[in-house]
Amino acid sequence: MCGIAGFIDFTQKSDADTLRKMTDVMAHRGPNDAGYEVYEAPRASVGLGQRRLSILDLSSSGHQPMHFNQFSIVFNGEIYNFKEIRKELEKLDYTFHSGADTEVLIKGYAQWGEKILDKCIGMFAFVIYDRNSNEVTLFRDRAGVKPLYYYWHNQTLLFASELKGLCEHPSFKKEIDEKSLSLFLQFSYIPAPYTIYKNTHKLKPGHVLKVTLEDAGVKEHQYWNVLDAYRQPLTGLTQSDVIRRTEELMHSAYSYRMVSDVPVGVFLSGGYDSASVAALLQSNTSNRIKTFTIGYKEPQWDESKEAKKIAMHLGTDHHEWIVGPKEAKEVLEHLPEIYDEPFADNSTVPTTLVSKFAAKEVKVVLSADGGDELFAGYNKFNQSLRYTGSFPRPLQRTISAAMSVVSPEAIPYFNKQYNFASRYEKMKLIWASGKPQQALKYISQYLTENEVNYYTNMPTDGYRTNFDMNGELDSMNDPLNRLLAVDYKTFLVDNNLVKVDRATMSVSIEGREPMLDHRLVEFLAQVPASLKVKDGINKYILKTIVHKYIPKPLMERPKRPFIAPLQVWFKDELKEQMQYYLSGERLAKSGLFNVEHVEQLLNTYLSGGKVSHQKLWNILVFQLWYSRWIEKL
Repeated sequence: MCGIAGFIDFTQKSDADTLRKMTDVMAHRGPNDAGYEVYEAPRASVGLGQRRLSILDLSSSGHQPMHFNQFSIVFNGEIYNFKEIRKELEKLDYTFHSGADTEVLIKGYAQWGEKILDKCIGMFAFVIYDRNSNEVTLFRDRAGVKPLYYYWHNQTLLFASELKGLCEHPSFKKEIDEKSLSLFLQFSYIPAPYTIYKNTHKLKPGHVLKVTLEDAGVKEHQYWNVLDAYRQPLTGLTQSDVIRRTEELMHSAYSYRMVSDVPVGVFLSGGYDSASVAALLQSNTSNRIKTFTIGYKEPQWDESKEAKKIAMHLGTDHHEWIVGPKEAKEVLEHLPEIYDEPFADNSTVPTTLVSKFAAKEVKVVLSADGGDELFAGYNKFNQSLRYTGSFPRPLQRTISAAMSVVSPEAIPYFNKQYNFASRYEKMKLIWASGKPQQALKYISQYLTENEVNYYTNMPTDGYRTNFDMNGELDSMNDPLNRLLAVDYKTFLVDNNLVKVDRATMSVSIEGREPMLDHRLVEFLAQVPASLKVKDGINKYILKTIVHKYIPKPLMERPKRPFIAPLQVWFKDELKEQMQYYLSGERLAKSGLFNVEHVEQLLNTYLSGGKVSHQKLWNILVFQLWYSRWIEKL
């Protein structure tokens, strides 16, 4: 696991000192080694930089940039099946001088070109410079576990694992993209390919970006798309065969993520996803796997007791830390540095804390993101189908039209309920569209587009995202699977994976995602909804497998999100910080917000009004980010 950075500068003004700054600002991603090289091509300067976190082959033979023939590479990630690929290459007379997967990757690329990606089981973002073809190519893994940003403006292309790497280059301009800010306020994250800055992009998962040095051509293409898996015919396997095959793939995927030359642990929240990782791994070894849990003093948010019972049953080496507002406040101050783009999932706090806790014991930790998307765990999937399918379309349109002329504030009783105005607006939009995937979009929003316009001075025309896919979903094999595919390409990639990558990397440990093995993803994409949600039970397949290892009574309880009790702390210990950053004076500095409306929202919340704290949390996170990255120049 590493951090990579570099440039392709057609003005040929970038130098080694700039490359070093771009790379070293991400030293937390790779504290063990560093490499920086600048190459002068006839029409461009090419810089490749890398900070290394040593996980495989701890010796200096894994140093990067690494070279073979005309190729140079910087690599962030892990190829878990690199030993199998290496054996293939050895049969083709390749020899190896290290135990690093980077050497396998560069020699595999020399042999097969981009087809090497088809052989790789792993997570990765890497860049290869080919001096013979005069091309630089950027790659990102299928699921998007590893990040890669790029900036293309004024004949200079910059790339880095984090935005802070781009910010170190003198050509980079910190211009806020207001349309992206609108997306952030809606969803609490910015969907790919957009970022908070203009001319700056996330390389999309499963994509390749090729830069031709001869003519400064920049072209992007896709080598893997989860939609293709969901377009396959539904499997004809029986329920028992589906469960058996799923368990086999889980064992393989989870075991691959244990490949390491340093200690490995598991995040254990107490839910089915993380319990499946701990259970299957512990069943394959006599050594006690290290598990890590964060808990709270507030019982309605605390899962530590349940996690401890699961750990005791499995026999893991369990570690627990009960945290409160003091620890949260310390993290809050560092969030803009860790997440160098506005990012307001409120589980950033516990994820950062549990990463810090695990870093005392291990260098690699397994998370369990993807379980809800693959196995249909979220209630929002059920709601999207139910809201759009419960009564005829003409009636839905009629109700939506009627709602457009009746203000939610004019409806007695309901106008006093929690977040009623937002929920009213969402249902109006859902019934107007009549499409489950659009319902999923509105359910996923904290602020609708109309509400964003109410609180800000944003442009009204927004960006299209993967929530807005329409014809792309027509050939999907199952109505529920369409929603799982949309969530995979939005919330999973740009929220959950960003959260875990930045939190773990901030304390120099590697986060791995065993559930996102593409073999498991592709198989489950062909499993019908009737097996994913059965007899009213979400995640039926996963739960059936987990119950083989952990007694059902230990697991069965209401689903709890892995979040911090911010809505309690913001009215007490963190109230002062909230009031400072959302004060009229602070809000007016950016000129982006309608100060009066934001202050009114804050006052309503602090006086006990039933408004969503997430709306305020999103604005607070932006204010913290703005203070760090725009004001502090």
